This record gives sequence, C-alpha cells and structure tokens, in this order.
Amino acid sequence: MRSSISLGSIGGVRVGLNVSVLVIVAILVVGLAFGRFPVVFPGHSVVVYVLAGLVSAVLFLLSLLAHELAHAMTARRHGIEVAGITLWLLGGVAELRGEPRSPGADLRIAIVGPVASLLCGVLFGAVAWLVGALAGAPLVAGIFVYLAAVNVLLAVFNLIPAAPLDGGRVLRAALWARWHDRTRAAITAARAGRIFGYALIALGFLELVTGVGFQGLWLALIGWFLVNAASAEEQHTQLGTALYGLRVSDVMSGQPVTAHPDETVAELVERVVMRRRLSTYPLVDDGGRFAGLVTLNRIRQVDPHDREVTKLRDIACPAAEVPQARADEPLMDLLERMRGSADGRAVVLAPDGCLIGLLTPSDISRVVATAGLRATDPMGPRGADLTVPHPTPHQDHPHGARPTNR
Repeated sequence: MRSSISLGSIGGVRVGLNVSVLVIVAILVVGLAFGRFPVVFPGHSVVVYVLAGLVSAVLFLLSLLAHELAHAMTARRHGIEVAGITLWLLGGVAELRGEPRSPGADLRIAIVGPVASLLCGVLFGAVAWLVGALAGAPLVAGIFVYLAAVNVLLAVFNLIPAAPLDGGRVLRAALWARWHDRTRAAITAARAGRIFGYALIALGFLELVTGVGFQGLWLALIGWFLVNAASAEEQHTQLGTALYGLRVSDVMSGQPVTAHPDETVAELVERVVMRRRLSTYPLVDDGGRFAGLVTLNRIRQVDPHDREVTKLRDIACPAAEVPQARADEPLMDLLERMRGSADGRAVVLAPDGCLIGLLTPSDISRVVATAGLRATDPMGPRGADLTVPHPTPHQDHPHGARPTNR
C-alpha cells in the first residue's frame, strides 16, 4: 500500500496517507453529521454536526495510527525493519521488511495492535465520562463514546483468527510454536483468512438482497480484501519456501549486456534492442562501474524523433535508486529491497563497484519454476530462520538480460 500524502515520521517510522483514506473520512463525516449525531443529540446546527463529524474522523485516524505504531515499535524492538505506516480505506498498514524470528516475537508483534486499540477505547471512554460529568456537553461526550465503541470493536474484529488480521498472526504464532514449522502455520492462518473473507462476502450479499441495509456492501468489500490479502500471503509463504537458502549468485544473470551512459537511444536500439531478446540494459562508465539502468519500457517512452539526440543517461533510472547487492547475499534479503523499486530490477556489484550481474523478474520466475527440481530440500531446517519475501517485482518483458560471451 503506497502513501500518497506524507505526514512525516514518528519515532523514526515514516507515516503517510493513501488517497483512499479520504473515502473513509467522507463516510464517517457524512454518516455522523447527517445521521447519528442529529438523531441522538438534536438541537444543533448543521455546522456543529459537521465539525463534530470531522473531529470524530480525525481522532479515529489517530487511533488507527496508534494501532499501527504499536505494531511498528514492537517489530523494531525485535530487530525487524519498518519501512513505514500507511493509513488507507480499510484501516492501516505497518510495512515490515522481515519476519519474526520466533513464535514469541510473532505473538507479541501481533497482539500489541489490538491491545493498543483497547487502550484507546478505554481512554476515549474515560474522556467521555469526564466530559459528561464535568462539562455537561452531550454532543462532545457522544463523540468520545462513539470513538470508544469503535476502537473496542476494531480490537475485537482484529483478533479473529484469520490472516491477515492480527488474530491470524496470533494463530500463526500458536501453530508455529506447536508444529515447529512456520511455513505450515502461515499457510494454515492464510487459508483461515480466505475462508473468513468468503464468509463476509456471502453475508454482505445476503444483507444486500434481503434489504437489511447498505452495510452489506461494506462487508462484501472487507471480505474481498481479506480473500485477496490471505491468498497473496499464502503465495508469499510458498515463494519464501522455494527461494530459501539461495544466494544472489545462484540466480543472477552474469555478464549482462551493457551500454555506456553517453550512448544515444537510437544507437542502443540499433546495436542491441532489435537484435537481442533483452529488456534490461545496465549502464557502466569507462571504469566498468554501474551508472544507471535502462529498460525497454523507458526506451519506448522516448519519441522516435528524439532518439538520435537523447542519451541513455537522460532516461536511465539513477544508480542510487536501483537496488544493489553482493553476489554472496541471501536472495530473500535482496527481494525485500527490490519491492517497490522503480524498474523491478537489481544489479550485482563487486566490492570495487564494478557490475558483475543483474537480477530481473524472469530470473526469479525461473528459479521459482525449477525449485522442485533441486536434488536437496532448499528449505533446510524450518522455523525461526524462515523469512517470507514479497511478490516478484513487476516485469515489463518476458526476457531479462541473459549471460553473454562479452
């Protein structure tokens, strides 16, 4: 989930909003300002109700942020890098780059989110009681009563034992501790999440066709998200199993076809693009050091009339933005850094900065497809050392740069 609006950082963790969060803000403001508040607390102007709805929406987002910050801070205490937190249409996401190394750590990271929501519920409930008892402002107290109830409901919902909900992580941790097999536990939790998601979709459609209420559409949307997220999580786990124990050198394309930064687009098209089935062209300077990355998609974006005068350095992804790796580095560590990269590729460099290899989506796809053909189990011992990578980066051509006899 990508952030559209940056909110800065809290405790070193980047925080942002996805533009879809505006939808949930609008739903909350309209529902409260023109629905719940006028009915429960009559006698105020429309402006007051709208302001009360806006305050409720902002405080709700802050409570979601507290939930995700609890996950993020606990993960960092267990040595897991946190890329950031994003609030979006269906809640929040703490983006963890890595996995817990033990069932206990998995449990603590999972359970702390619902605990934070419960604490927010208690805090909002206490504020509601104080406002009602001391200030005598029913509408203001009503705002905090609503927030208290929503946070308690959020905590309870998240504890349902179905991934990717926090309860699914708790289930995974419990099964991991019992079976001593993280892969099996993660797949079981993901399948439970998929079943729960289908149940929500069915319930939502039932409410829609029976005319019970419009909230059936919301239930179906949540169920659809859970089904997709749980399915993706199962696939990621299986991918982690297939790639476990591999080094970058086992997968990379050695001696890739390269180009010079001062070469023009037209020259590259004539020299390589029209002659070789490649989609990725690393740039190297006169000393053999990596200087940028050009892909077939970037070449296509250049107007044909400008190809003669456009240099590759002008269209290349800068070297600093391309994931870089060592040949002896674990493949899964590199995949974590490749996630979200501009072109979905990585380069392999020698200690002196010279290019020695390239990793493309087709390289990863091939090793996944042939994983079952290896003579030995790539997993080795299962358990705390297993890390689940993210999906294979986007591929803009079915062929990456393959080894040559340069």
